[in-house]
Amino acid sequence: MKKITQKVLKYTVIFEPAKEGGYVVSVPALPGCATQGETFEEAIYMIKDAIKLYLSVLKEDGEDIPQEKDDILITKISIPVPAISINGIL
Repeated sequence: MKKITQKVLKYTVIFEPAKEGGYVVSVPALPGCATQGETFEEAIYMIKDAIKLYLSVLKEDGEDIPQEKDDILITKISIPVPAISINGIL
Protein backbone atom coordinates (compact mmCIF):
# COMPACT_ATOMS: atom_id res chain seq x y z
CA MET A 1 0.00 0.00 0.00
CA LYS A 2 1.35 3.42 -0.98
CA LYS A 3 1.57 5.99 1.80
CA ILE A 4 0.33 9.49 0.92
CA THR A 5 1.95 12.40 2.69
CA GLN A 6 0.63 15.93 2.69
CA LYS A 7 2.97 18.92 2.67
CA VAL A 8 2.23 21.53 5.32
CA LEU A 9 3.00 25.16 4.52
CA LYS A 10 3.44 27.88 7.12
CA TYR A 11 2.82 31.58 6.53
CA THR A 12 3.27 34.68 8.65
CA VAL A 13 -0.14 36.21 9.32
CA ILE A 14 -0.76 39.77 10.57
CA PHE A 15 -3.74 40.49 12.82
CA GLU A 16 -4.69 44.16 13.09
CA PRO A 17 -7.46 45.29 15.45
CA ALA A 18 -10.28 46.87 13.43
CA LYS A 19 -11.78 50.21 14.54
CA GLU A 20 -15.27 48.71 14.59
CA GLY A 21 -14.06 45.65 16.54
CA GLY A 22 -12.63 42.34 15.54
CA TYR A 23 -9.53 41.88 13.40
CA VAL A 24 -8.37 42.47 9.86
CA VAL A 25 -5.96 39.71 8.84
CA SER A 26 -3.44 39.59 5.99
CA VAL A 27 -0.69 37.31 4.69
CA PRO A 28 2.35 39.27 3.39
CA ALA A 29 3.65 36.32 1.33
CA LEU A 30 0.31 36.05 -0.48
CA PRO A 31 -0.51 39.49 -1.95
CA GLY A 32 -4.21 40.27 -1.69
CA CYS A 33 -4.93 37.41 0.70
CA ALA A 34 -6.85 39.09 3.51
CA THR A 35 -10.00 38.66 5.55
CA GLN A 36 -11.54 39.69 8.85
CA GLY A 37 -13.17 38.19 11.91
CA GLU A 38 -15.25 39.48 14.81
CA THR A 39 -13.09 37.58 17.31
CA PHE A 40 -9.49 36.39 17.25
CA GLU A 41 -10.68 32.79 16.91
CA GLU A 42 -12.98 33.67 14.01
CA ALA A 43 -10.16 35.63 12.36
CA ILE A 44 -7.89 32.57 12.57
CA TYR A 45 -10.58 30.37 11.01
CA MET A 46 -11.27 32.93 8.26
CA ILE A 47 -7.60 33.43 7.30
CA LYS A 48 -6.97 29.68 7.15
CA ASP A 49 -9.95 29.40 4.80
CA ALA A 50 -8.73 32.38 2.73
CA ILE A 51 -5.24 30.86 2.41
CA LYS A 52 -6.64 27.49 1.30
CA LEU A 53 -8.79 29.21 -1.34
CA TYR A 54 -5.90 31.43 -2.48
CA LEU A 55 -3.58 28.42 -2.90
CA SER A 56 -6.22 26.34 -4.68
CA VAL A 57 -6.77 29.13 -7.23
CA LEU A 58 -3.00 29.36 -7.84
CA LYS A 59 -2.85 25.58 -8.31
CA GLU A 60 -5.83 25.59 -10.70
CA ASP A 61 -4.17 28.35 -12.74
CA GLY A 62 -0.88 26.40 -12.87
CA GLU A 63 0.98 29.05 -10.89
CA ASP A 64 3.71 28.42 -8.34
CA ILE A 65 2.68 28.20 -4.68
CA PRO A 66 4.66 30.86 -2.74
CA GLN A 67 6.63 29.44 0.15
CA GLU A 68 7.76 31.64 2.97
CA LYS A 69 11.37 31.40 4.10
CA ASP A 70 12.01 30.16 7.61
CA ASP A 71 14.53 32.88 8.39
CA ILE A 72 12.15 35.85 8.23
CA LEU A 73 12.62 38.39 11.00
CA ILE A 74 9.75 40.69 11.92
CA THR A 75 10.32 43.69 14.16
CA LYS A 76 9.21 47.27 14.67
CA ILE A 77 11.46 50.25 14.10
CA SER A 78 11.01 53.85 15.26
CA ILE A 79 11.15 56.69 12.76
CA PRO A 80 10.75 60.33 13.87
CA VAL A 81 7.96 62.15 12.05
CA PRO A 82 9.37 65.03 10.00
CA ALA A 83 8.42 68.47 11.30
CA ILE A 84 6.18 70.47 8.99
CA SER A 85 7.09 74.12 8.53
CA ILE A 86 4.19 76.58 8.23
CA ASN A 87 5.36 80.00 6.96
CA GLY A 88 8.88 79.27 8.22
CA ILE A 89 7.69 78.46 11.78
CA LEU A 90 8.19 74.96 13.18
